[in-house]
Order: sequence, then structure tokens, then C-alpha cells
Amino acid sequence: MTVHGNYVAGEWIAAGTPRDNVNPSDLSDVVGAYAYGDKALAEAAVAAAKAAFPAWSVSTPQQRFDVLDAVGTEILARKEELGRLLSREEGKTLPEGIGEAARAGYIFKFFAGEALRVPGETMASTRPGIGVEVTREPIGVVAIISPWNFPSATPAWKIAPALAFGNCVVAKPADAAPGSAWALAEILSRSGLPAGVFNLVMGRGSVVGEALITHSDVAGVSFTGSVATGGRVAEACARRGAKFQLEMGGKNPLVVLDDADLSTAVSCAVNGAFFSTGQRCTASSRLVVTEGIHDRFVDAVIERMKALKVDDALTPGTDIGPVVDEGQLAQDMEYIDIGKKEGARLAWGGQRLNRAKEGYYLQPALFTETTNAMRISREEIFGPVANVIRVKDYDEALAVANDTPFGLSSGICTGSLKYASHFKRHAQAGMVMVNLPTAGVDYHVPFGGRKGSSYGSREQGRYAVDFYTTVKTAYTAP
Repeated sequence: MTVHGNYVAGEWIAAGTPRDNVNPSDLSDVVGAYAYGDKALAEAAVAAAKAAFPAWSVSTPQQRFDVLDAVGTEILARKEELGRLLSREEGKTLPEGIGEAARAGYIFKFFAGEALRVPGETMASTRPGIGVEVTREPIGVVAIISPWNFPSATPAWKIAPALAFGNCVVAKPADAAPGSAWALAEILSRSGLPAGVFNLVMGRGSVVGEALITHSDVAGVSFTGSVATGGRVAEACARRGAKFQLEMGGKNPLVVLDDADLSTAVSCAVNGAFFSTGQRCTASSRLVVTEGIHDRFVDAVIERMKALKVDDALTPGTDIGPVVDEGQLAQDMEYIDIGKKEGARLAWGGQRLNRAKEGYYLQPALFTETTNAMRISREEIFGPVANVIRVKDYDEALAVANDTPFGLSSGICTGSLKYASHFKRHAQAGMVMVNLPTAGVDYHVPFGGRKGSSYGSREQGRYAVDFYTTVKTAYTAP
């Protein structure tokens, strides 16, 4: 089998320990072999990016636009192919995989435009006759560490703005799903970028990731992943004064009030909690439901869950694909066991499933009779597991929704403009959804949370410029 190599200084390097990328829908299907780099290769990539930075940092906006626009055009033209690769390696259903690939293409096109719109200001000084210019410049070499659950979109929304604003990049994708990031790197390798501007180094986070976050020539690190690893990134960057941006997950509430449309609430809950196999940091893992609608809501959610088809991600009609790998499946099953031991009632699901092909299939699980103090209410499970918390009224629902160490996304289903408006203002989250699933965001607006979910500048949209640039103030006298 051909080994997919790393990309450093404009060259493909196959050296390194190859690792099989296995399809979680069919464990007999090897998607490809991908070369694992080491510390030396990561350091070589940083050196290449540093060498390329002086020229790329002063490249014209038109040059950067042309590159990013071409990348976006090719991704969109190949979205079915790239989406199938994504679904095959990560386990998203094929429609979800194609949708994510398309999103990556649109992200590149959006940031192509942003390359032409880097903001700045000209103003008068307080001193007579002196002019002041406030401009933005790229920060330098940026390390990008992306997760497996959005293996195409997340690298795109980090790489595209980094390049648009004149930075050079070293990207490290997640171990579990390197194929989509490699495919994106291959497109970038043919985009007209000068050698060293973009580099891809695959490998273990403890090896490649550690080399990048501690390297003195890496000016900034954009990281999406676990809370524990995010803390390590923050510590390493703070020690040497590098910028860092962290997205670390959530324990997102969906509040359902008595006056909610039941069909809308059920759709929001099932989509947000279980689609993409619940492997989204924005998933609705806590369903906070007022007592007047609670029983009807639970019954309706279970009926909808029973109708969901869990199967091969590439099979037409599949609603939910497999869990990404054996380790994640074990974690999901452990939390289901924890919930039972805590006294929660497993109302439906939670069983490992057998299908025609051996894979990591898990029946979505719904717990009832839970409290917000339970571990299954406090800790991110990152699987198709949700729990229902019964509350008396809106005030208690809001208090429970906010009682979490996370603050990424928060949702409410209600027919009341009063409660919707109050919730939007008082929900302690970076993103708020009204009568919509907590998962599902646009690419042209800011993404990020509060508390333990995020740290640093927002990702996506025009707010991305804050992380990938530094501000310079220049004074001119006649």
C-alpha cells in the first residue's frame, strides 16, 4: 500500500513510521497508510515555515486571494469524493461528510475575500501635524493542531485565515483521521504557495504536537481538542510568550419549556445529541426540560430514537454512523455504566450493535431521572449519550443550563419571545440557539465559547483576524 507522506518545505516525505487509517464502519477496510513524523521532522517544518515567512508576509492580497480561492474551488468541485473519504475514515454519514467537505471549500473562499479586506485605520494624532496609521501584520509561524471529529472543516477554518493574513503554517492533524487533512494538504501543495508556507506533519500529539507547542520559532498555536491537552498547550505557550487559541469542548444544554412546539423540540434534541454520533463539541448532551412537557418530550424522543438507523456511514439511509475508534467506544460505554451506577435511568439504547461489517457501532443512549450533579451531566462524554434533567420552570432551567464548567453552545426551545430574548442575554455560552439544535453553525460568523470551552480570540468569520495578526501603530511627521 502506498504510504501517504508528510509535506515539508514543498516536498513530500514518505519517511516515518506508517500507520493504517482504518474505517470504523468496516474494520477490514484500510483507508490508507499515513507516515508518522517525529520531532526532527516537526522542527524541519518549523524551519521551512520560518524561512518562507519574510516573503510570504509581504505578499500581495491578490496573491493570497488567488491561492485560497483556487483551493476552495477545487474542494467544492471534489466535495463528493472528499466527503466519501471523510465518512470512510471518521464515521460521519455520507451526507454529513459531503456537507463538511463543502463547508471547507466555502471557508477557503470566504478567507480568500478576507485577504483583500484586512482592516486598518488612519487618524490624526493629538499632536499637530502628525499622522497615525494602525495596521495589522501576520504573527509568523503558526502551528495548527486539529481534531478528528471535523477532519476537513476544522483544519480549513484554521489554515485558511492563517494563510490569508500572511502567516506560514505547520499543521498536525489528529491521529484517528489524517486522511482528510492529507487530502487538503495535497490540494494546497498544487495551489501556487511558495515552498515552506504550508507544511503538514502527521504523528503523535506527544511527539509532533509537543515539538510544535514548545518550539521557540512558533509564534502562535491554534488548538482544538481535549481540556487536558489544551491546558498543556496554554502552559507551554505562556511560558515562552507565544499566542494561543484553544477550543476544548462543551457540556451543552438544550432547554425545553412547556410552551415549546413538541415536534421542534424533539428534532432539535435528537439532531443535536445524536447526529454525527454525538461526536461534536456542540452536541446537546444535557436536555433540561420543564415538568409540564417532560413526559411527553421523553416519550417522543425515544420514539424518534427507535426510528434512527445506525449503520455503515456510506450506506444510503444511515442516520448515525459508528464511533470513530475502539478507544472512544470504550469511553462511551464507560460513561453509560457510570450513569447507571449514579442512579440515572437508562430509558433507551446504550448497547453495542452488530452490523453486516464489523465496526464500532453504538446505539444512541438516553438517560432520565438525572441531576445536574451527576458525572454524566458534568463531564463531556463525546458520544451519542444524552441525559434529561427535569426542572420546575424557566428560572430553574436557566440556572441548570449555566451550572457547568463549560460554555460553548446553549439552546432553548420555546414559543415565548420573552423567554427566548432573556435566554439569549443570560445564557453563559459563546453561542446561543433558539428553536435550533445546539450543533450546527455557519462558517462566516465567529465560533467559540466561554469558561472551560474556549480561550483566546474567536475562530471563523472576520473575527479570525484577531488571532492571526498583530497590531502596529505608526506615527508620521512631515
